[in-house]
Amino acid sequence: MKVCIAEKPSVAREIATILKANTRKDGYLEGNGYQVTWTFGHLCTLKEPHEYYAQWKSWRLEMLPMIPPKFGIKVIDNDGIRKQFSVIESLLANADEVINCGDAGQEGELIQRWVMQKAGCKCPVKRLWISSLTEDAIREGFEKLKDQDDFRSLYEAGMARAIGDWLLGMNATRLYTIKYGQNRSVLSIGRVQTPTLALIVNRQLEIENFKPEAYWELKTVYRNTLFSATKGRFTSVEEGTQFLETIIHSLFEVTDVTTKKGDELPPRLFDLTSLQVECNKKFSLSAEDTLKTIQSLYEKKLTTYPRVDTTFLSDDIYPKVPNILKGLAGYESWTAPILAEKKILKSRKVFDNSKVTDHHAIIPTGVRANNITEAERKVYDLVTRRFIAAFYPNCKISTTTILGEAAKVEFKATGKQILEPGWRVVFDTKANQNEEEDNDKDEEAILPEFSIGESGPHEPALSEKWTQPPKYHTEATLLRAMETAGKLVDDEELRDALKENGIGRPSTRANIIETLFKRNYIRKERKSLYATQTGVQLIQTIQYDLLKSAELTGIWEKKLRQIESKQYDTKQFLDELKQMVNDIVVRVKSEWGKAIAIETPKPDEKAESKKESKPKESKPRKPRERKETPAEKTPKPAAAVESIPEICPLCGKGKVIKGKTAYGCSEWKSGCSFRIPFKE
Repeated sequence: MKVCIAEKPSVAREIATILKANTRKDGYLEGNGYQVTWTFGHLCTLKEPHEYYAQWKSWRLEMLPMIPPKFGIKVIDNDGIRKQFSVIESLLANADEVINCGDAGQEGELIQRWVMQKAGCKCPVKRLWISSLTEDAIREGFEKLKDQDDFRSLYEAGMARAIGDWLLGMNATRLYTIKYGQNRSVLSIGRVQTPTLALIVNRQLEIENFKPEAYWELKTVYRNTLFSATKGRFTSVEEGTQFLETIIHSLFEVTDVTTKKGDELPPRLFDLTSLQVECNKKFSLSAEDTLKTIQSLYEKKLTTYPRVDTTFLSDDIYPKVPNILKGLAGYESWTAPILAEKKILKSRKVFDNSKVTDHHAIIPTGVRANNITEAERKVYDLVTRRFIAAFYPNCKISTTTILGEAAKVEFKATGKQILEPGWRVVFDTKANQNEEEDNDKDEEAILPEFSIGESGPHEPALSEKWTQPPKYHTEATLLRAMETAGKLVDDEELRDALKENGIGRPSTRANIIETLFKRNYIRKERKSLYATQTGVQLIQTIQYDLLKSAELTGIWEKKLRQIESKQYDTKQFLDELKQMVNDIVVRVKSEWGKAIAIETPKPDEKAESKKESKPKESKPRKPRERKETPAEKTPKPAAAVESIPEICPLCGKGKVIKGKTAYGCSEWKSGCSFRIPFKE
């Protein structure tokens, strides 16, 4: 019997239908020589500190650092999860072959391997690796099953990431909580979470400490066209006035007219981050809501695998393009011209095998989009228009530059004209155009005809302006900063080069941002993100750069990617991380510093933040992603417990309650070991 393990029941049902395993059993489907079962995301997790050594149950400085000699995994303590694990365990005990049908990514590989490892799987294992859940894709995947060993490095990278998050999260969280938490709050520290908070805090402090400075610009109007002085800004009004007085009685003369024709390429296809950025700009969707929406579209077979970090397609997708285009109902007016061509355009800017690893960019599958929510429709429309535009010709433009002078003071004006719209016809309204394209250069107006040597009167003016501080981060700009390790980059190719050192993974960044909200480290006003007093003081208290530097954390991310591509040794990575944790503990133990102020969120603020970040049409689902750090399972703030009851972060079922000597969990009788002693 062949046992297939999918990551969730809905995917298992799709696979079972195609394999004709239609007989329902308790926890699996059976038929045609197959048994198709499922997990619920993570069934297993790394053990808690006290499960290695009993003394690690207590939060005391002398117990740190906690570095187990060997890491172990356990089945998550939940009745439903234990029951399903038992089903899988019994199926694997009698299996001739196992087919890993988990999510085709690092996290999916880790989820399934932990389950098989804990269940004691001994038989051969194959891997189903697909980029969409359409019937054709699943059939093709089963015809081309891969060897489990081909994905060993993917698993090792996932395992290294999980252990790294445990080591840093558990140790640093306890360390800073004991040292600076006033026994009122858990100060959660995470390998990606803390540098992300630092990006927000540093931007906020930069704005708060910004001192505006005056400057002056000299412009003139000639033939209803605005020209700017090429000298740029004047730092004093006296200097600007001097230039103004020099030209005010002189004629303006055109000295040069240059027209250059060029091409504008279609906007790139979406990876997850760029889709989250665009949805936040256009629809104010949070990163988490965008991920939930595109995941839902994937599970409805309407779009391809969403957790990707490439904007390119592999060459094997090209033959499938005509059928995908034919299936895009409602977009016929834009797909018809492409399908009418003898050969569909194939651009190196779209198809490049060297830029695709596990999965290609997010594209529609060609399945008719019926019964989708308003949020899903908006996101689907963005993905679909991008895909269609990729097969249109470039937009032909003409850029004109006019140079002129008055009393030998040089001026310049530029204008742009669209000669052939090309791909722009797909974005037939301004509202549908790529946001980045909209904001780029504000689309200069068409200039009138000018001749070299012509001259005439003009109207010069000197205007006073003030330097402006940077803007507060939004989720869109924060995602971009995480992607490029804090560097502000507009150029797409340069951004690609920096992705290698980005912090977090595309699939986990939304969860990281949500974690910062839950920890009350940040809050949202309209689209802007603000750090709370607790968030600001935490970053200011942390002296160890590697804990809060996006750039340095990006180096760790690069090493994890190198483990995945077999270019870095897993043991070396973990040894380096253990040494770093030890150094942090030694250094922080000897620090002197003030306790961190604990800011409790106001109920109305919390509700408002929730209201803004969760649109009505997005139905909440159980999050698929494992939390970024096990430190998130540590106790909730005791101060918050006294005023607002909290769910126990360790077991997820009980309430945090106040005892005689410590805070604990109401499920202690069921074995939950969560406990924070009162300060003596």
